[in-house]
Amino acid sequence: MCIFIKIILKLKDTLKHKGLRQKLVQILIKKGVTSKIVLDAIGAIPRHLFMDSSFLDHAYQDKAFPIAADQTISQPYTVAFQTELMQVAKGDKVLEIGTGSGYQTAVLCELGTKVFSIERQHELFKITSKFLPKLNYRPKKLIFGDGYKGLPEEAPFKAIIVTAGAPFVPKPLLAQLEVGGRLVIPVGDKVQIMTLFVRTGPKQFEKTEFGEFKFVPLLEDKN
Repeated sequence: MCIFIKIILKLKDTLKHKGLRQKLVQILIKKGVTSKIVLDAIGAIPRHLFMDSSFLDHAYQDKAFPIAADQTISQPYTVAFQTELMQVAKGDKVLEIGTGSGYQTAVLCELGTKVFSIERQHELFKITSKFLPKLNYRPKKLIFGDGYKGLPEEAPFKAIIVTAGAPFVPKPLLAQLEVGGRLVIPVGDKVQIMTLFVRTGPKQFEKTEFGEFKFVPLLEDKN
């Protein structure tokens, strides 16, 4: 087990942490998050265990923080907002592009979905694939690979979430949605527009935009 996992698992999820999570939930409600199942998931997951020990005192602030491989753990509001847009239910098959710290993956597991998650950074893939089971979060599959390609062998998906900034919408992700399925993706370069695509037919999609967000870039395998 890597040093990070050994250190983080020595930490406890105390009553103080649980209280701070409930305060975070109240912040998210004030910001407009309404889904009870999403709020319950945020309230259940020990976010401090997904972060470097130097940030533990700030784990339940509504902010993004650095993690390994020059990536970030997303702001809780962003996680809640994207998850709410997915409109998933227990048993739904979902694809996550950008496993990162595994926090968003854990939220989807808390919702009871069948999660397939792809990570481009091998360092993060190694850490998260070992770390999530230690917290009893068990996605269907974690994959080291190119998120731009999606996961055609497991398609179609009820929902796809992209947790990094995409300069364009990858066509394979749209193709891997089932009819009625939803793709939630931040699109843009330095600043992204949170965008929802709903597949309404074999070749038909409805697009809705939800304002500006800021993510690390979605990396593509150029080989």
